[in-house]
Amino acid sequence: MASSTFHERPHAADSIVRPRPMKPGNPMVLRAQEEDGGLKVNGGLSKLENPSSGMSSGCSTPLPPDAPPSAVSISSARRQIRAQQKHRLFPTIDYAARVSHFDPRSDYRDFRGFFVLFWIGLAIMVITTMLRNIKDTGFPFRVGVWALLTERVWQLALSDGAMVLSTMLSLPLHRIFRNSKGWLRWENGGMAVQSIYQAIWLTFWVKWPFMVNWTWTAQVFFTLHTITFLMKMHSYAFYNGHLSTTEHRLSALDKPESASTAAAVRYPSSSIHLNEISKSKEKKMHQDEDEALAELREDLALELTSPLGQVTYPQNLTASNYADYILCPTLCYELEYPRTERTQYLELFWKTLAVFGCIFLLTITSEEFIVPVLQDASLRLNNNIPSTSETLLILSETISLLLFPFMITFLLIFLVIFEYVLGAFAEITCFADRHFYSDWWNSCDWLEFSREWNIPVHHFLRRHVYGASRPYMSRNMSTLITFLLSALGHELVMGVITKKLRGYGFLAQMLQLPIVALQRTRWVKGKRLFNNICFWISMILGLSMMCALYVLV
Repeated sequence: MASSTFHERPHAADSIVRPRPMKPGNPMVLRAQEEDGGLKVNGGLSKLENPSSGMSSGCSTPLPPDAPPSAVSISSARRQIRAQQKHRLFPTIDYAARVSHFDPRSDYRDFRGFFVLFWIGLAIMVITTMLRNIKDTGFPFRVGVWALLTERVWQLALSDGAMVLSTMLSLPLHRIFRNSKGWLRWENGGMAVQSIYQAIWLTFWVKWPFMVNWTWTAQVFFTLHTITFLMKMHSYAFYNGHLSTTEHRLSALDKPESASTAAAVRYPSSSIHLNEISKSKEKKMHQDEDEALAELREDLALELTSPLGQVTYPQNLTASNYADYILCPTLCYELEYPRTERTQYLELFWKTLAVFGCIFLLTITSEEFIVPVLQDASLRLNNNIPSTSETLLILSETISLLLFPFMITFLLIFLVIFEYVLGAFAEITCFADRHFYSDWWNSCDWLEFSREWNIPVHHFLRRHVYGASRPYMSRNMSTLITFLLSALGHELVMGVITKKLRGYGFLAQMLQLPIVALQRTRWVKGKRLFNNICFWISMILGLSMMCALYVLV
């Protein structure tokens, strides 16, 4: 703790968590001030006291007014000795009321040393693996996974570029929707046309890796990139479609006698719920017609302007704006984003280097600790037809051997995507909001994890799935649809990688909802340590179990 006593934590601006809290003041000085009556600690707030008042400092017995001169001299000597203890030849130990750094009540938050230790541990793993391979094969590394990564890499790059460029068709389509005066307007048929194009686009690019017979490593990269740009394209098209409808309404209000004067629809954001919006609208029902019309114009005009006030729709409908959005590390389109002053090229260099370092470590982990285990289990299951008990034993052994490698793989994938790849693109585009994840490692249930481990996807699902469905259905149904769509996306990725549609991942993700409901009952809710332990056990066990089931069964 930062002081020798426990105080209630302050609020507002004083509640900022400091990475390294201030150390206590010099205990010798504090002790001397206490003995002199100038500082009182046990009473809570420090205050000055009158030395001649006879009040105690809190550490010594007060002298009575009629104390003999000898007692006064002894008391004075004791105070002087305590004030001069720092000059003793054999120093004393200063004890105070403190908590450890890992105590939940501690304000200490800087654990970067463990991050350094994580990388040192991985370096030790690489070195020992190299030495073992040199002893066994004469070469430091195995090349099986490396060959998969480098096979037809130029074809992968060209296909990925074509996939990204094909999303730009949304820009001319939107211009057609905006300029149309008939059925192609966004609110009429434009939304349907865009949705059909997105469905055809997704079907083609998901089937493309199978048509060219790529390796599974190329397929997983391309599929994940395809889903990412599907979300980007959807956000761009549907947000601009909403803005085009808003623009048409604002223009129509120039002749209010023939225009709709219904209140502007506001969708729930991350901090505002739909019922709060409706309540705020009810307060304005008694306004007169002119005031309501002026306020509606203001609401619609505000919607067409970026939050930073520099861009107004349709000024954003340019190829350069779309290209900038493609490079920005976000899945939700906005008219304008906050930017840093310049690109820090040294930071960009280190993040790029870290990306290739993580890929190297992922390759080593897969080559040495995952692929051999799966190959051995597959041979044991296929060569001899084992009984049910033997099959379960082989699966259990395989899952146990994959627990630690998949935990390392999961952490490396998290770092390479959310810290280094997104951070590098943030530096390239001067994208100022680098909040790509929160402290998901402290999650107590899967809903909390889904909000904090992948913030860009969470924002997309809340804005374009949950937020879009919320005006038409209940909160629980909107949550169910959001989880259903996310589970289908995960199942699609696993199906592309393994070329199997088993439904294990879909079932596991949908089971998170009843598990969350159980964790939020009054018997379990509030037990953060227990829930965090359950989260990590299910996370580590689930990753290796999904891999074993999809590959071996």
